[in-house]
Parts: sequence; structure tokens; C-alpha cells
Amino acid sequence: MGRLAVNTPALPVETEIKLALSPEHVRRLRRHPLLHAICPTRAKLHTVYFDTPDAVLLRHGVTLRLRHARRRWLQTLKACPGASGVLAQRAEWETPVTAARLQLDRLPPEAQACLPPDTGAALSPCFETVIRRETWDMVQEAARVEIALDRGEVRAGDLAWPISELELELKHGSAEALFDVAEALVTALPLGLEPRSKAQRGYQLIGALPLTPTKAMLPELDGGAPALKSFADIARNCLRQFEANLPGFRLAADPDPEYIHQMRVALRRLRAAVGLLRFTDYAPPDWVPDLKWLMGELSQARDWDVFVTETLPRIQRHLAQPERLAVLQPLAQQLRRVAHDRARRALDSPRPVQLWLRIERTLMTLPLTSLTTTAWLRTALHRRHRRLTRLGQRLQELDAAGRHALRIAAKKLRYGAEFFAGQRLKASNRFIRHLAALQDVLGGLNDAAVTARLLDDIRQVSDVTVGEALGLVSGFLAGEQAHRLAELERLWREFHRIEPFWSK
Repeated sequence: MGRLAVNTPALPVETEIKLALSPEHVRRLRRHPLLHAICPTRAKLHTVYFDTPDAVLLRHGVTLRLRHARRRWLQTLKACPGASGVLAQRAEWETPVTAARLQLDRLPPEAQACLPPDTGAALSPCFETVIRRETWDMVQEAARVEIALDRGEVRAGDLAWPISELELELKHGSAEALFDVAEALVTALPLGLEPRSKAQRGYQLIGALPLTPTKAMLPELDGGAPALKSFADIARNCLRQFEANLPGFRLAADPDPEYIHQMRVALRRLRAAVGLLRFTDYAPPDWVPDLKWLMGELSQARDWDVFVTETLPRIQRHLAQPERLAVLQPLAQQLRRVAHDRARRALDSPRPVQLWLRIERTLMTLPLTSLTTTAWLRTALHRRHRRLTRLGQRLQELDAAGRHALRIAAKKLRYGAEFFAGQRLKASNRFIRHLAALQDVLGGLNDAAVTARLLDDIRQVSDVTVGEALGLVSGFLAGEQAHRLAELERLWREFHRIEPFWSK
């Protein structure tokens, strides 16, 4: 089979990988075998970013800036809806200007067309970056990769955030060369995931782009497109969801539990998408074990988040004497902090960066296929639905392990249905809504098993008497289980009557 080339639209496209590098490791970068024989160029870059007071350009996915470097000004417009992330591809136009002011008429017509109407007069500076850049120009066979070390800060008035990152930009040639260079550097240096552009950090600094948990967005798929192209679109959709939640978790001392929840949702969606590859001729990629590892590193933090912020408060609301559970709160918080520390160590380690590069390389080099997206997803959803139906028909016979298998089957079907739902949004709503309700009840049953394990962990670290409090929690959950089992049977009957939307 042939190789799928990187998309090269008529617009000038920038393809780059962006990674974080702590200042204390800069000397190690300079000594890397790839770079030590190349004489770097150095420059000081002063960049001013423009937008309207209500951030119209931000909302339209457009970045507009003026940059002063080497005694000249350069005006740049980037059109990048959905292009943020560790790997970014953006349409980009650069034009020299004669002074430190915007000259929009110097942009080519296709660039001017990206600007929202009637915004020119309202544009003004909103933040700036001051960067010291070292650049290494690498030529490998027929490819050229520019490696830029940027150190400085983004500023807005009296506010400032530090910047220390590595940008690898493909100037020409195959994307394989870009990944070869990136993987060689990641193997030797403690580089981290940095999904935010400098512009995004500037908008966050001025409050125009607040850090908030980000839920999944349905990918827009073309039913007639090759199946593996749509798989790449789905996978990138999952990666962007993970990346959107990563900074919020990293930057907060006590992050919103939703950040780590949505990161795990993104990873689960990606695993579900990989599972759908079995209904094509493409073998599962070799990075799946690392994906499972990352999910496992985050799972304990999520389990303790649920226990501390949902389970304990819910039980206390139903107790006549809620203070009887007070002894559990500090112990649970202690174990929660340990779990969060573990998640942070995993996210800050080189392994997620290596995983991300391998995933992105896979997505940019998928083989060609004649199987269409519609044919692929119809087959996959039919098989997933049949698996769930077989388990559900024996619902009353299932033990805890069997209900866990039923939950996993429901989860896989739901994610697959959501991937396909964009083509038939109205027809899919009812099916997915009932499937989600079924999955929620199965999730509640599974949470009880997880909570039992967490209670054992509390018992092991406690140096006070917690038996009564643990018994209250266990008893309450046992009562909930009986109710949920009855609810499960009702929801299964309702779901089983719904015709699969993809068969119409």
C-alpha cells in the first residue's frame, strides 16, 4: 500500500512541533550531537499581538502580529482554527512592513479574506512577547528543519509569564524528518508537552482566554472519505481535548477535578478509536501500551477526586449526623494529594512526549485505503452493538465482573456512536442519550467497587479509629447498589427497544 502524504493545501502552511524546555537544561540542548556542529544564529524578537477589545480575531482563530527583529518589522497573519497543540499546522502569511504599525493592505488577498469584516479600525495592541531566540538550521537528506530555542516572557502591562520552549519547524521536505529530529532530542532531553502557542498564553494572561476544563467536541467527518483519514481526524480530536486540559491541571495548586477527568475522557476516546481499527485492514499501532500506561497513571487521581468531591459529600447529605464521616476527610485528602503528585510526575516525564510524537507520526503517515468512513463505522458500530446486546440479554445473570464487561462494551459503543453522530446528529441523539444513561448507571456500580478499594487504602494509612466511618460509607453504598441494579434493568429495556441510528 502507498503512504498518505501530509495535506498540502494551496495556502502557505506552517508545520511545527512545540515542546517545553526548562532553562536549566539549555546547556544540554546545545551539546546535543545533532546541534553541536551547527553554528546557531541569535536574535532578539519583540512581537506585538493585535486584536479588537472584544477579541474578535481570537474567536475566529486568527492571529495577527508585528515582529521586530534584525532592524526590520515583519507583519504576520496566521489562520489556525483548531490548529493549536503540540503539533500545529497553520496557514501563515508574512509581509515586510516599513514601520511599527499594521499595514493590512500589504497582506495577500487570501490572507485579508481571513480577517472578520470591519475589524481593521478596531485593532490595537493587546499583549507582547520579548524573546531571545537561538536557531539551528538542520538539513537532513531532502528535508530542512529549523530548531529554535525561545526564552523570554509574554507581557501585558504589569503582568508577565515566562517562556522557555523549543520549536521545531519543517521548512521543506517530508514530515518524517521533523519527527526524526524531535524524537532524537526527546530521547536525550527532559522536554515536556506544551500545547499552547505564545498567542494563547498572551490571551490567557489578559483574561480573554480563561483556563477552563474542556469537554469533547464531535469531529466533523466526511462519510465518503477514506476510513483511515477519518480515524486520523478522530484521533487528533482526542489529542486536542487532552492538550486543552493539560495546562489547567499543571498550573493550579489545587486544580479543578474536571481537568484530569477530561484528560482521561480524551484518552479513553482515543483508545476506543484505536479499537475501531480492528474493523479495517490496519493493525493497531505499537504505542497502545504507552497509552494504557498514561491512563493508569491518571486513574488514581480521578478516583480520589470522585471520592473526596462527590462520594463523601453525597453520603454526608443523607446522614442525620454528617460529622460522623469527618475523620475520613483529612485521610482521603492526603491520599488524593499523593495520587495527584503521581499524575504530575507522569505528565512531566519524557514518556508522554515520546508517546505524542509517535501518535502524531502515525497519523501523518497512515496508508491509503479504499474503505470509506461510512462503511467502516457502520460495520464497527454493528459489531459493538451486537456485543453489548449479547451481554445485556444475560443481565440478570451477570455478576460484578460481568457488569464491568457490560460497562466497557457500552462505553466503546457510545464513543463509536459519537464519532459517527456528526453525520446524523438528529437521528443519533436519542440513541446516544439512552446509551449514556445506561453507561452512567453501570459507572455508578463500578464506582462502588472502586470506593471499596479506596476505603481499604484509608484503613491502611489511618492511625485513628475509622471503622465506624468506613462502615457507614460501605452500608450506604450497598443500599445504593440495590437501587442501581433495579434502575439498570429498566434502562436496559428502554435502550434495547431503540433502533440503531446507523442502520437507517
